[in-house]
Amino acid sequence: MTFHRRRFLAASAATSLFAPSIARAQKAWPDKQVKIIIPYAPGGPTDVTTRIVLTKAMASLGQSALFDNRAGASGIIGAEVFKTSPADGSTFFAATVGILCITQHLQPVPYDADRDFLPVARTVTGWTGMAVHPSVPAKTLEEFIAYAKANPGKVNYGSPGQGTLFHIVGEMLNLEAGIQMTHVPYKGSAPALQDLLSGQIQVQFDPSTLPAIADGRLRGLAVIGDARWPGKLDLPTLKEQGYGKTGGDSWYGIVAVKGTSQPIIDTLSRAIDSALKDPEVIEKLAGVQHFGSYLAPDAFRQKILVERQNFGDVIAKGNIKI
Repeated sequence: MTFHRRRFLAASAATSLFAPSIARAQKAWPDKQVKIIIPYAPGGPTDVTTRIVLTKAMASLGQSALFDNRAGASGIIGAEVFKTSPADGSTFFAATVGILCITQHLQPVPYDADRDFLPVARTVTGWTGMAVHPSVPAKTLEEFIAYAKANPGKVNYGSPGQGTLFHIVGEMLNLEAGIQMTHVPYKGSAPALQDLLSGQIQVQFDPSTLPAIADGRLRGLAVIGDARWPGKLDLPTLKEQGYGKTGGDSWYGIVAVKGTSQPIIDTLSRAIDSALKDPEVIEKLAGVQHFGSYLAPDAFRQKILVERQNFGDVIAKGNIKI
């Protein structure tokens, strides 16, 4: 055996000997605490549901989650902060249907949801009730649409503000049903609900209506979304009644910074899926009127693209502006 061949074999043996040690030195993700940027104030639905799901998901991966609330400008401030985060799996973002599918149709935003973000998973969806004041002579959605057609412009619906999801849901029903409800924007859901309860307006599409539907103060005509509400299972969804094909359900999800590796994204997505099947998580979400609606990265991406186009069409046809 030549000298060079002996040296090559010795080097190969040494490499094989130390390879397991090298592999062990490369720690699997996550090897440290992971930050989740929440673009709204503490206590809101995005904040509460994200904490419930991600706390469980990260615990299953052997790490903890640090929740960083960056509220302001309808989520835009948090999104702008997030897009400059390192793409190393250390930071993720709690996104909403508004941030990913609606806001960019209404105003300039400092981010591009396709260029800057990568879908990880849709996490949860909130139940939203379509409620009318008892003075409205309609006990079903079909009767309400007939009433609205007979009284164009005289049925007023409230929303938490111009250009919000629940404003657009009302306009969506206008277009799909061929009716002309008049939009009345408020500074939040609560004042709109108070005016609905007092009969100042006739309709509201909002999660805040659910308790009043349950106790009979308001009449529920539909639930916005894919699942019936456990608080009143005999209340059909809008889609079951032939409407709401554009979307309109209030969902949330987790996205990563562009450039984050696919193995990291897949690992977190699987952990979220597992967390949403946990009985404790299911119970906690139901307690805040939400349910798990997991979508894997590719399915979540398609959901975003379809709803962004649908909402864009409704906003353009309804001439919705802020």
